[in-house]
Amino acid sequence: MRLALDPSTDPADYPFRHAVRVRFAETDAMGIVHHAAYFPYLEEARVSWLRHIGHPYDAVRDVGVDFGVLEAFVQYRMALRFDEVVDVHLSIGAVTRTTFQLAYLLTVAGEVRATAVTVHGAMNANGRPTRLPAWFDTIGRIPG
Repeated sequence: MRLALDPSTDPADYPFRHAVRVRFAETDAMGIVHHAAYFPYLEEARVSWLRHIGHPYDAVRDVGVDFGVLEAFVQYRMALRFDEVVDVHLSIGAVTRTTFQLAYLLTVAGEVRATAVTVHGAMNANGRPTRLPAWFDTIGRIPG
């Protein structure tokens, strides 16, 4: 599955939100977040989302499934700065038998700062592709 999801810039289009506060260590000398620091924000929101929908990541791993990141894309629209509270909005996109897409919107006080997409593949403990857990059929999706 290739990146094919166009993330919305409207927070209302995202059923889940997770807040992250920008740490000083994630910024440069001007107090601006380094571009690589966005990916841990996405991961933190993703893990929080799994917990929220009743499937914490440790429980997923306990049944022998991991969700490897196959692709990741961020469009930086406006800088994040030290000590800002970033709302990372998340919505699920296309789902196949073994992969799924997630769309993200990063906002500060309602102002769009970035959009992102990640594509994940289900894999077993040996790193081989496997089917997604059956509960993926019951979670909400946005058109993908």
